[in-house]
Amino acid sequence: MMTFDPNNISRDSRFDRELARLRALVDDMEAIRSGIPPERLAGEAPILDTWVLTHRPEACLAGRSTGHPKLPGAARPVVTSDLWLMSSDQIWARTLSRWYRLGRPADRPFGDS
Repeated sequence: MMTFDPNNISRDSRFDRELARLRALVDDMEAIRSGIPPERLAGEAPILDTWVLTHRPEACLAGRSTGHPKLPGAARPVVTSDLWLMSSDQIWARTLSRWYRLGRPADRPFGDS
């Protein structure tokens, strides 16, 4: 997840680098969808030997959602997909799936009553 300043985005080189990385991923996904085999896309890809599939936690948001297109209801408890962007004023957040308008931050951990 990276923060961004909506009033000064044109000068943020970190934003540009992340955007380029994501564009490259989407380009590869579209190429695979169109039938181009991975060996044509990968070039001189490094070898990863003695590898294992593992997991790591990614940043996300949890809160009470109203107006979600797939999780209907008012103030419904949700946990978002991976968090990619948050405005520095904490008004906007972009997860892998969608944008969120952020309301008040919680004053205690999610799930506490």
